[in-house]
Amino acid sequence: MRHLFVLCVFLGSLTSFSQNNLDNDFSDIESKVIEWRHHFHQNPELSNREYKTAEKIAAHLKSLGIEVQTGIAKTGVVGILKGKQPGKVVALRADIDALPVTERNDLPYKSEVQTEFLGTKTGVMHACGHDTHTAILMGVAEILSKHKDKIKGTVKFIFQPAEEGPPPGEEGGAKLMIKEGVLDNPKVDAIFGLHIRSNYEVGTIHYKKGGIMASVERFVIHVKGKQTHGGRPWQGVDPILISAKIIDGLQTIISRESKLVDEAAVITVGKITAGTRFNIIPESAELIGTVRTLDPDMKALIERRMKEMTSTIAKAYGGEATITFQNNTTITYNDFDLVDQMLPTMQRVAGAKNVRLRKATTGGEDFSYFQEIVPGFYFFLGGMTPGNTEAFPHHTPDFKIDDKGLLLGVKTMTHLALDYLNQ
Repeated sequence: MRHLFVLCVFLGSLTSFSQNNLDNDFSDIESKVIEWRHHFHQNPELSNREYKTAEKIAAHLKSLGIEVQTGIAKTGVVGILKGKQPGKVVALRADIDALPVTERNDLPYKSEVQTEFLGTKTGVMHACGHDTHTAILMGVAEILSKHKDKIKGTVKFIFQPAEEGPPPGEEGGAKLMIKEGVLDNPKVDAIFGLHIRSNYEVGTIHYKKGGIMASVERFVIHVKGKQTHGGRPWQGVDPILISAKIIDGLQTIISRESKLVDEAAVITVGKITAGTRFNIIPESAELIGTVRTLDPDMKALIERRMKEMTSTIAKAYGGEATITFQNNTTITYNDFDLVDQMLPTMQRVAGAKNVRLRKATTGGEDFSYFQEIVPGFYFFLGGMTPGNTEAFPHHTPDFKIDDKGLLLGVKTMTHLALDYLNQ
């Protein structure tokens, strides 16, 4: 009987909101969301430099009567919408930064912005869809602000800078927002986020319980040998040879020790630096790479074995080696209970056949830091024109998203917030 009562309460909450004629609101907001998206796309700003972007977001939220906080994590904006009735606090997050990529397509609103990034002249482009995320959340804020008298609890809109990573020597992104209290005052009970994808058809939503995106770690291995003449290798210790053995050994952690039937994992060495000329065996070498994991236990195993293997291999060949790790993102881990709770909402909004279970990706997302503190649900939104045979990859000059995909994002985030607070 208790389960029947809970179901009746939930269905009653849905009925009350259907009477608010949200369909008309969605119809009215679509053109605005597309216009905002085009504006942000044409005026992109890099991580921790999203000044104009933040100004436009804050002005919009203030025009809706939403309480606004600015300067969070340097350029972040937070809006707080309090319902007329007490209840839980739900957070909705959008990332707002662009990338140092020069756009090369024929869009009428393409970016012509130029800048200097780490000493190199480059264009600036929303080459990952953050402009769509920002516009979608602005649309959600406008719709929910019209219905705050029916909201039980509080909605916190988090517009996050520097998801792509802050410039060297700076803090930023989700970690800094959390450090500055974005999940407190009022304390957040659950958080939702989305990412548009250029290779998923418009009208579809893709999700996974547990790890949906990987932790991203950067590692550096310092190998110490003994310098000698290239023609007399027996007089020294070759750090380049040791590096090769270490690289080969590390791959056995993936192929022979990681239970890949559970989750994927990757170890990649992307850079090797050693030596000055052809006939000198150098004194040292440096290896830099990345580790991607989707399971906390697997991550701990891989880190431990990398440390053991690195030092042991070097010692076996007469040298020394140390390894250090830098965590860029943790595992984007969808809370099982929250997914079960909110999946019916997504299926109702998009249609059950359009909500699809997917496999994890070894890309990373700093939304993961929010999920370490509160239950979170992160999903992918289709942005590819139906019938396309070739997508325009993220982080490339040719990246494109179909504007027709934005409205489903607005609808889904709106109903997730309403249903979560009113269940």
